[in-house]
Amino acid sequence: MGSWSVGHRRGGFLYRQHARGAESSLRGTGGGVATAGRWSMGHDDAVTEDQTIVAGVRDEPLSVDEALAAVSHPRAGAVTLFVGTVRDHDGGRDGVTRLDYSAHPDAEARLRELASAVAEPEEVRGVYAVHRVGQLDVGDLAVVCAVSADHRGLAFEAGRRLIEDLKKGIPIWKRQQFDGQDHEWVGL
Repeated sequence: MGSWSVGHRRGGFLYRQHARGAESSLRGTGGGVATAGRWSMGHDDAVTEDQTIVAGVRDEPLSVDEALAAVSHPRAGAVTLFVGTVRDHDGGRDGVTRLDYSAHPDAEARLRELASAVAEPEEVRGVYAVHRVGQLDVGDLAVVCAVSADHRGLAFEAGRRLIEDLKKGIPIWKRQQFDGQDHEWVGL
């Protein structure tokens, strides 16, 4: 694999984890360099052979191909993929026409922490978790999560943990717009 550039990803971050315990890097669109512990913004590090973690919140369309490419690893024998889409109903009520997603300023940092925790087992080779914000229409991708691991059991387990903990613990809310002017907030 080559190096990644995330300059086109507004609000998206790419976190590359080198050999366990070594310095890691976080690249974002904010520019500059600011270090805090193991995190570093602004560096353009190459992909290593150990592990890849991509986590972010963005206002641009999501890509399944990007997720699969990000977690691709020669030692991975399994990849799990979860794609959350906007549906036309919720809670037994039809007529959802769009969703407006909002995220707390800490959402991205908490998503990075979650992705790193999911990647703790050494046999997890890649974790990708990106949630979209802004206005989404029925059928649009709202969240894409992927995990690669040496074996399918761990890939399934880590993938389920990733999406379940994301839904429970990451501060992202949606405003559902129904036919007409009716709407409701979910997740507040």
